[in-house]
Amino acid sequence: MTYYAHKQAALKKIFIFLSFKCFFFYGIECVNTENDSNTWSIKVGNYHLFNIPTFGFSFSNDPVTPTTNGYNFFDAKSKEFDLDPDVVEDALLSAPDLVKKYGYPSEVHYVQTEDGYILQLHRIARSNCIPVLLVHGLLDSSATWIQMGPEKGLGYLLHDEGYDVWMANVRGNTYSRNHTKYNTKQPIFWEFSFHEMGLYDIPAIIDYILQQTKRQQLHYIGHSQGTAIFWIMCSERPESSEKVLLMQALAPVAYLEHAKSPVVSFLAFFEEPLGILLKLIGAHEFLPSNEFLKMFNQIICDDDSITEAICSNVMFLVAGFDKNQMNETMLPVALGHAPAGASTKQMQHFGQLKKSGYFRQYDYGWIRNHWRYQSSTPPNYEIENTKCRVALHYALNDWLATPQDVERLHQRLPNALGKFKVNYPKFNHLDFVWGINARDLLYNKLIKIMKLVEKNYF
Repeated sequence: MTYYAHKQAALKKIFIFLSFKCFFFYGIECVNTENDSNTWSIKVGNYHLFNIPTFGFSFSNDPVTPTTNGYNFFDAKSKEFDLDPDVVEDALLSAPDLVKKYGYPSEVHYVQTEDGYILQLHRIARSNCIPVLLVHGLLDSSATWIQMGPEKGLGYLLHDEGYDVWMANVRGNTYSRNHTKYNTKQPIFWEFSFHEMGLYDIPAIIDYILQQTKRQQLHYIGHSQGTAIFWIMCSERPESSEKVLLMQALAPVAYLEHAKSPVVSFLAFFEEPLGILLKLIGAHEFLPSNEFLKMFNQIICDDDSITEAICSNVMFLVAGFDKNQMNETMLPVALGHAPAGASTKQMQHFGQLKKSGYFRQYDYGWIRNHWRYQSSTPPNYEIENTKCRVALHYALNDWLATPQDVERLHQRLPNALGKFKVNYPKFNHLDFVWGINARDLLYNKLIKIMKLVEKNYF
């Protein structure tokens, strides 16, 4: 079976499964529309609520029974062979303790945002050197920059090159789950999207680093969502971008019109009925159910043990993976640190970007939009407000940052140094931080660009 046939068969099962959920829990039917055999409709009584593309399928009544048994990588692998004790330890250590373990100077700092979130910032300190801020992607944390070890982790490599490395943790992830008033059990704690990360988190972190280091500017390197929140910061607080010497975007995300991620597509199609969606992904914190995970397992997974382990982790289901660049030995470390947390609203916002084709603020519906934005639709982000120099690094096999959408972003950036394609056709979204050959394919070039900008050659 080809990849696309496999993907279509799995998508069919997802929609069939949802039709059963609709029928039994809400008295709703999912049916082929009368006038269009290429769409399905959610039907309550005689009313069709919305139509969903069939991706070439017709509806069948064969039931799908989702399994709820999770996959435990450590248990499965221990039956095959002994895991390296160092790898197991790395999977369980916190990011600051990982840095200490490998002999690097480790510091933990705390930053409070204007709206009361307390963010944990991790530093691989090198005094009196140019600071570099690393900002992780969706469902990730500061650990992403170091978990592959001293020879491969970008955080270590930058420190070895003479930089003062700071690694952010945005609100809601493993290390930033505190607030001056609220706790994570309260729904109001999770009332944020990546909009607030760009509006509050990143400006507060940049100001803190510059204050601590007594510098005027820093380097910024973001991955995935870490790039999106940078554009938002520039849009809403353009003065903050003047504090950045160079922004390097790894797998840059703004537009998601051509994104291939099945999870993002699912979120785009199933914003409503909201009750079904929240039952599958969590009401406030993004906590996908086993049913949700198992549905998407069938789209991108096969039967070997490494793939089975990956497919029990929602982060890989969102971003995809590349077997050739996945370090099987270090996989337990990746699984030990991710997913690191997100809000449901955050995930829904990504779905909205995919559905609308625009890079814009959260859509509350036309009534609440009028109250918040004085408009029936959310305002677009002003990417043109990005005043610093920008280098975009992209890959052809990226499920989230596709070449078409990266080019659209590139056209709107006033000070782009250029687009730099990773010279490996299968390089994927997570390979930018975890790829076996990321150092040779990407990081060496990234560091070279930093040095050139510092010498004003760009």
